[in-house]
Formats: sequence, C-alpha cells, structure tokens
Amino acid sequence: MNSWRPSTSECDCEGASVSGYRIATIPGDGIGVDVTEAAVRVLDAVLPGLEWTEFDWSCENYLRTGEMMPPDGPARLAGFDAILLGAVGFPGVPDHVSLWGLLIPLRRAFGQYVNLRPVRLLPGTESALRGRTADELDILIVRENSEGEYSRIGGIHNEGRPDEFVLQESVFTRTGCERIIRYAFERAAERSGRLCSATKSNGIIHSMPYWDSVFERVSTEYPRVETRQMHVDALAAELVLHPDRLDVIVGSNLFGDILSDLAAAVTGGLGLAPSGNINPDRTGPSMFEAVHGSAPDIAGQGIANPVAQILAGAMLLDHLGESAAAAAIDRAVCDVLAAGEVRTPDLGGTGTTAELADAIAARAAESARRGATAEIG
Repeated sequence: MNSWRPSTSECDCEGASVSGYRIATIPGDGIGVDVTEAAVRVLDAVLPGLEWTEFDWSCENYLRTGEMMPPDGPARLAGFDAILLGAVGFPGVPDHVSLWGLLIPLRRAFGQYVNLRPVRLLPGTESALRGRTADELDILIVRENSEGEYSRIGGIHNEGRPDEFVLQESVFTRTGCERIIRYAFERAAERSGRLCSATKSNGIIHSMPYWDSVFERVSTEYPRVETRQMHVDALAAELVLHPDRLDVIVGSNLFGDILSDLAAAVTGGLGLAPSGNINPDRTGPSMFEAVHGSAPDIAGQGIANPVAQILAGAMLLDHLGESAAAAAIDRAVCDVLAAGEVRTPDLGGTGTTAELADAIAARAAESARRGATAEIG
C-alpha cells in the first residue's frame, strides 16, 4: 500500500466482520451507475453487513424535476457514515449545473475540505511515459476542496452590450489555506518527507503570494519535511518529465483539480484513479468517488473499468477504520491486474465491468480470509 496508507499490512489483516456501517450511494449518470454497482459488490464481499441506501440524484433527475438533488439533500445524507458517489454529467445538462447542483454543495455542507487523490502505476498497467516504473509513479495530491477559485462570487455585467464583461472572484481564507496545507504536511511526514506546493505567484498577484506565505509559515512546524514551491505550469511539466522527483503535492482547488487529472493520465488513465472528499474533523460524512467522468457513450454496455470506483470504496473503508478490508481490496486489485486474465477494453482486454469486479471481489474475499486465519493462528 503506497499512495494512501491503511494502518495494517498483509500479515495483520483481520478479515471480514459484520460492520453495520450505513453507506449512501449516489450512482449518478452514465458509467457511474455501472461502476458503483461493481464497487458495492466488492465491498460486500470483504465486509459483510454494510447497509446501503441509494439516492437517485443525477442529471436525469434534473431533467425530470429541475433539481440535481432535493433542497433537503444534505440533511438526508447527514446521518450516514460515508457516501459513495458515481460520476455525474450527461448531454443536455451543462456541466456547471450538474457540478454546482450536487457535488460542490455536498462537499461544502459536510466540511469536506480535503480532496485526496492518490495516483500510482498499478501492476499490469502501463504509464503513458516510456520506461517509467511503479516506484517512480506514486504521487499523492492534496487539493483544497471548499474555496479558492471555485466560487460563486462574481457575475456578467452589461450583458449583450459591446462593453460586456465578467468578474469571477477567488476566495482564499487563512483558515482554509492553513488547514489544507497542514494536512498535506502531515501526509508528507508519513510518506517520504517531501512536499511540493503548486503556485502561480508570478502572475496571480494577490491570492497566490498569500498561499505561498501560508505555506512558508506552516512549513516551520515541520522542519523534517523537505519543501518545494513550483509554479503550476512548471509543475505540470515536472509531472511528465520527472515524476520521480515528486511525492506529495498540495494545491488550490483549481490547480489541484487539473494536476490530479494530469497525474492520473500519466500513471495509467482516469479509469484507475480514485479520490476522496474528506472531512478530517469527522463532523459529517466523507464522500468517495472515481476521478473519471460519466462517459455516456459507453454507459450501460458493461465495459466500463470499475477499478477507480473500487479503489474509492477501499479508501472509504479505510476512512471508517476498516483498514484490513481496505488493504484486502487494494491487494486484490493489484493481483488481478498483474495476472492480466480479466481486463476491460480500456486496458486492452475483452472483459466486462462485472467480470473484472467479480474477479477482484473473489480475490479480496480470499485475501481477507487468509488474513483472518493468520490472525487466529
């Protein structure tokens, strides 16, 4: 386990248990429905007793009702232990409508100020970068998830006139910057002790120099963590040219979003990349999802790669303290991909979503049983 760190190893895996956790699922649109079903199957195989409740909030729901989710949506989710979210987006519904109607409101309602995106080269897969190995492609991106460039402040003025203009404001608070940067330092201290901050202080005159000053101030609390600050364009190039020089990256909402998609593409594709919207204070449920989109062109065909959503489910279990079950799923994904017997078309195979999920579920359940037997012995 490299990119996110369950607290157990293979030798201390305790195996399956009856959990009783209440998990909300929002399958969403397109292949989100397909891969969420697959992830639920894998999690059930490893940790019996999960209580699932599905919410049909999606672009299809928006076309029917004019709302991505009902006004009391956050209140209805507040009592759950975690949320598993499928992809959202469908032709005919503008992306800003689907995003601001569901995902962003939930992130902010539940204090999910950390977007955690582990990206790594998995066994049996190939990087877009020639000759790179798994040791060189293991990066954790910590993205600020509640403010920054993703703001409603602003508007269109003098609309329709020759002097029409648009204002879009960013919001960088001291609290928001400090807590995400400190979280990134903690993760870096647990890993290699290296942290790189994404900035653009040479061109963005107020928010980025402020971000840099907070980063420098927090860094004094972590003298053993080696730090770098790179302009985001240079950092994007570094991800392609020298990814082995990077370990943990922290960035604002926009920069973290873009860099994590680039990193996922470099390490094998968006179909393999999970993410978590984390409330570190645990005052509300955290939400887990694949990085990829809804891919409506292949929805319902049973060929979508479920690995990213399955790994998002493993992150969910790890967040709930079920690190042994999370480790079993992670090992199963690696073993099945390394064997190469079942692959979806994006990985060069002919396997279906269900076939790949079933292979991972069986392997994960076996791994959990072995761990339980070893613990008893």
